[in-house]
Amino acid sequence: MRMSVIQMSPGADKAQNIAQARALIEGAIAADKPDLIALPEMWACLGGSREQKFAAAETLPASGEMGGPAYEFLRQMAETNGIHIHGGSIGELAGDRLYNTSLVFSPVGVELARYRKIHLFDITTPDGQGYRESATYGAGEDVVTCHAGGTHIGLAICYDLRFPELFLALRRKNVDLIVLPAAFTLQTGKDHWEVLLRARAIETQCWLAAPACTGIHHDADGEARVTYGHSMIVDPWGHVVAKASDGIGWATARIDKAFTARVRANMPVLEHRKLA
Repeated sequence: MRMSVIQMSPGADKAQNIAQARALIEGAIAADKPDLIALPEMWACLGGSREQKFAAAETLPASGEMGGPAYEFLRQMAETNGIHIHGGSIGELAGDRLYNTSLVFSPVGVELARYRKIHLFDITTPDGQGYRESATYGAGEDVVTCHAGGTHIGLAICYDLRFPELFLALRRKNVDLIVLPAAFTLQTGKDHWEVLLRARAIETQCWLAAPACTGIHHDADGEARVTYGHSMIVDPWGHVVAKASDGIGWATARIDKAFTARVRANMPVLEHRKLA
């Protein structure tokens, strides 16, 4: 399977973000012909006010029903191009709550999976900027996987990266690939992003694909927030096999399941595990 991770620079304008995502997806398809494309975290609306976040969020449809603009864009891009689309994550409106939710679509436009981000980003970065994701979003509870062709995929989002127990749970479900869309801050990303991605790949002996946001967006008070970018794909031995350059773009690599099998056979760490 060939896979592309898309690197975007979104803001709070949903229509502009969809246009940017379309151009990048079409560019990756024309250049690299991937079987699976993944977008970053909250690409449809990043930053802005609470009201803007709620306005951009979408109530996700029941099976067979029409969804909102971002949902239908993802579904149609999958169906039109005959590829799997991992929709990064978008704001899901559920009653009076929002969830940070990933969606995966098949090449015929069928929704394969939904995953609500479990670990919410309530931290203060080294430069003193505060983030309180739980003020707007609810937390998910379920460990989610799906199949894309012959590849078994596990789902995680951004801050989940710091919690290896989730990745162990996905490995125990025998996934080949874990997709982690993100909007990592510059302050945390420059020190931790690649280190943690490589660690999770080595621990789980899975491929890690991490499409990320890059550039500047603004919060409700107009304060500039900078995301780190550096979207990448890491193999089960911990090697970075593809990485996006600065700015918007994409990176593509082949997900080699035979290589995964060799790594796991030669060093069967899951079977050697003594503690939960």
